[in-house]
Amino acid sequence: MLILTKSVLALMISFLISVLFGVIVIPFLKRIHASQRLSIYLEETHKKKQGTPTMGGVIFIIPPLFAYLLLILLDKVEINNSILIIFITFIGYGIIGFLDDYLIIKRNNNKGLSESEKLLGQLIISVLFFYLFSVSGNEPLLWIHTLGIKINIGWWYGLFILFVLLASSNAVNLTDGLDGLAGGLSVIAFLTFGIISINTGWLDGYEELSIFAFLLVGSLLGFLVFNVSPAKVFMGDTGSLSLGATLGAYAILTRHEILLIIIGFVFVMETISVILQRFYYKLTHKRLFLMAPIHHSFEKKGWNERNIVKLFWIIGLIASLISLMFVTYI
Repeated sequence: MLILTKSVLALMISFLISVLFGVIVIPFLKRIHASQRLSIYLEETHKKKQGTPTMGGVIFIIPPLFAYLLLILLDKVEINNSILIIFITFIGYGIIGFLDDYLIIKRNNNKGLSESEKLLGQLIISVLFFYLFSVSGNEPLLWIHTLGIKINIGWWYGLFILFVLLASSNAVNLTDGLDGLAGGLSVIAFLTFGIISINTGWLDGYEELSIFAFLLVGSLLGFLVFNVSPAKVFMGDTGSLSLGATLGAYAILTRHEILLIIIGFVFVMETISVILQRFYYKLTHKRLFLMAPIHHSFEKKGWNERNIVKLFWIIGLIASLISLMFVTYI
């Protein structure tokens, strides 16, 4: 119960800091013209969004880190390998996304970091992740709790970590296409992992993991004050890559990698729609969906953007509730 009390307090602190930070940051991003070109396929439906600043991910990246430092000074939390892994992933992918956004803005086109440059950064983060994970006494296991399956894959687990972080970061990045969509779904997902972390008592640093998840929820709620339709700022790759990879990190640390598919069901659905679209087009030279990711197909059919976001939030909430039932009863 004490952990939950600390977590709720952390959420409130992070929310307030995030809102104040947003009030300062958004005018600054506007002054430096931190906006990027829209895709030619979205110019008709998203024309009014042209000029909206991006790189808004800093609004929910910096506040939870500052709030956690504040809690350390108050002797409410501590630093351990588990939370270090989260910090390295959260900050590392945030830096990769920030550099990508910065280059896109500087070059005034949609070409940021190259794929090889991104992969190098992601590989370095995965190596650090695997090292800290191993020295903490965690075994490199593919662990399916429900079926009682444990498979030791040795150093291949490092590649597994890279795969999970890549998949989850790209999934959130693809979903970030409508005002408030990725941010709202991330609130639901991190709240779920915060609750799951409370019950992961066998993991060293589980309390800190839970508190930081709630810090992220608070900062994301603060970001949504400025990001829901009509958005005053976009999170950009700075935010989406950081959020997605950190979700993957939570899934690995709590040994719920498979459950991540359910918790992040909408993210998975969006990613699959892109894969199917490309595969189908290569085979038939026709489109399976009006546009991918699939949220844009709903737009093409005339759905109101806010209604699409609400629908996807509800789907994400239901998926997360199912996952919590799964953890509790199965």
